[in-house]
Amino acid sequence: MNEPNIELRENSLRDLVDQYLRYWIWFISGVVIALVCAFIYLRYSTPSYQSNAIVIIKDERSGGGPSELSAFTDLGGFFSNINTSKIENELAILNSKRIISEVVKELNLNITYETVGTIKASELYEYKPFIVQYLSFADSTRTTAVPKLLFEVLSSTEYTVENVSGSNKVTHTFGERVSLPFGDITVLPVLDDPEAFDSYKGKTISVTYRPVESVALSYQRRISVANDIKNSNVVNVGMQSPVPKKAEDFIDELIFQYNKDAIHDQGQVAQKTSNFIDSRLEIITRELDSVERNKEQFKSSNRLTDIETEAQLILENASEYNKRQSGIATQLELANTMIDYMEKSSNNDLLPANIGLDGQEIGEAVNNYNQLILQRNKLLKTSTAKNPVVVNVNTQIDQLRSNILSSLQNTSNALKISMRDLNFQEATLNSKIAQVPTKEKLYRGIERQQTIKEQLYLFLLQQREEASISLAITAPKAKIVDRAYSSKAPVSPNRSLIYLGALLAGLLIPFVGLYAFFLLNTKVSNRRDIERVLTKTMLIGEIPKLKKSDEELIQHNDRSILAESFRILRTNLQYLFVNNTTRKTKTIFVTSTIKGEGKTFIAFNLALTLALTGKKVVLVGADIRNPQLHRYLPEKYRKNRGITEFIIDETTTIDDLSWQSEYNENLSIVLSGIIPPNPAELLMQERTTTLFKELEQKFDYVIVDTAPSMLVTDTILINNLADIMLYVVRAGYTDKRLLGFPKDTISDGRLSNVAVVLNSVSMSNFGYGNKYGYTYSNEKKSWLNRFLKR
Repeated sequence: MNEPNIELRENSLRDLVDQYLRYWIWFISGVVIALVCAFIYLRYSTPSYQSNAIVIIKDERSGGGPSELSAFTDLGGFFSNINTSKIENELAILNSKRIISEVVKELNLNITYETVGTIKASELYEYKPFIVQYLSFADSTRTTAVPKLLFEVLSSTEYTVENVSGSNKVTHTFGERVSLPFGDITVLPVLDDPEAFDSYKGKTISVTYRPVESVALSYQRRISVANDIKNSNVVNVGMQSPVPKKAEDFIDELIFQYNKDAIHDQGQVAQKTSNFIDSRLEIITRELDSVERNKEQFKSSNRLTDIETEAQLILENASEYNKRQSGIATQLELANTMIDYMEKSSNNDLLPANIGLDGQEIGEAVNNYNQLILQRNKLLKTSTAKNPVVVNVNTQIDQLRSNILSSLQNTSNALKISMRDLNFQEATLNSKIAQVPTKEKLYRGIERQQTIKEQLYLFLLQQREEASISLAITAPKAKIVDRAYSSKAPVSPNRSLIYLGALLAGLLIPFVGLYAFFLLNTKVSNRRDIERVLTKTMLIGEIPKLKKSDEELIQHNDRSILAESFRILRTNLQYLFVNNTTRKTKTIFVTSTIKGEGKTFIAFNLALTLALTGKKVVLVGADIRNPQLHRYLPEKYRKNRGITEFIIDETTTIDDLSWQSEYNENLSIVLSGIIPPNPAELLMQERTTTLFKELEQKFDYVIVDTAPSMLVTDTILINNLADIMLYVVRAGYTDKRLLGFPKDTISDGRLSNVAVVLNSVSMSNFGYGNKYGYTYSNEKKSWLNRFLKR
């Protein structure tokens, strides 16, 4: 990249930066205002603290059970059935609205107490001077919110209450029942700390009651339950609150309610099994009593004592078959009992677990079936029966129940076959003891029935004891590692972040405003806007924007910025005339694109500035369509004859038109005269050229205030009479798109010898920067110096 391109890019970047730095006061003001707003926000915002607790969710897989039950694992049976769950399911339960609602009810979090301050209210939690009990609600308040109440403690026995909507204050006694439009309340004083109670006398305390469900939903959105450590059961329960103690109590109570719910779930299977065992014990007891009475009646009626001695040798051979028959009969009885229970129970009932059937398949299937029943019941608490998850679980329950029933029936059939085999072998032995009396065989059948019933009775007693122990020592599912604790410093609002954001906003908002202003601004602002379009045309002067109190015309010995700017314009004009040595008199036309750009103002002050050098100057008002020169003249001169009369009347001379100005003795003025009906045709007359030739003979400078070039053709018609054409552009007024007109007229030759003057330039856009001031005597001082010298 060549050096000119690099310099151009650097200048463009510098111009862009300077364009914004001119408005530095905006950025400083924006930053100050933003920081003040941030300070006020932090001063009156309520800080929030982070509270956390860490627990371990016990994962009782593989039938292990919690450590507290390890002493009973040798008993087997019921203790092998402990609920298992994945950590994701437990997190959902811990953060469920049902559990949180119980916490809200237990801690009365739906009733909020606040001390009313001038700007903000502060919540009371650890100590409240009184407790409001909401006894009843009217029917109308069931669909509308309960209004906020304002209390004021008068003494240890009296208080006032009013509705926040503006009802009158009413004095009541602590403990009495108060009837309000929404229902009845009772207010009880808290006198545990008399000094603290007295400190609230005369203060206004607001009490707000909200429905438990809405408060639970609010806490559900605020609470954070996460498994921070991957592949572990460690759970972090966190929450932000402006009252740390309240958040700590909420988290601790949430863990307690979760354990309570888990213990209740674990006890459901044990209770169902215990009820089943009790019902079976009643039946077995009656059957055992019946068998024993039959044995007693049989011996009494047949006068039998010890008839077994006679067949002792044979019975020793048959004892093994009897043991096997007893075991198979017990298993068959348990299988038939289980089948009977399943056929009578519904799909919503839990099945008795581990009742003693041989084989692990049926026991594991029953455990899985009970887990699905419990899981479906939990899902139904937070969803409907049409939920796809619930439908899927019901399908699994039906399939698993069918499999269990089929397995039991297969087991029963297999046991019956085994029993037939044993009976066949027993018949072989019976043939060997045919000599034994028939009564002995009947007696042995009665004893066999008695043994089976006794074994089943003892087995059920053992299972009932195990179930009772399990109900008594059920352990919590969440082990607390760290109870709820809070951060010492507030986590919200973040002071550093807010101040940083305010600083950035204070800089960004003025920048965006200025950027939008520059983007939407189509007016010429400074000399660079002109130089970008009129690249081949010189800009020889910049005239500052005047204040309302400033003089529009240059005075004698004037050292103002306006006077200095015209002196610079005068000097620059001299350089334009360096090569023009043939003509003694210099004719300068002043024009613009449209009306209102200040060409008359420029022409008059330029004439005054040239006259201050001692040269004879004449100011000619050539805008015969809309003359404006008379605005700067006394009333008595405004009706003098002018150019129009000179062109029309050949007898009129220059002396008849020109008259000496009161502002300077070297300045003469020629007005435009009356407004003709054909100004363009009039300016095309020979008398127009004669006018300017005669003026050049009498004066050193001829300054001509012409008509706007784009609106009318007058100026273009007489352009050839000018040595220099000053083209006036007004900053903040002239549209940038209008600069295309002088560019075109200059390029095609309609206007020649053109130089641009930028009028009404603001001090921030003046020249190449306003850093050093415009004059030595009136050098600008910084705002800091002006402030320090006050």
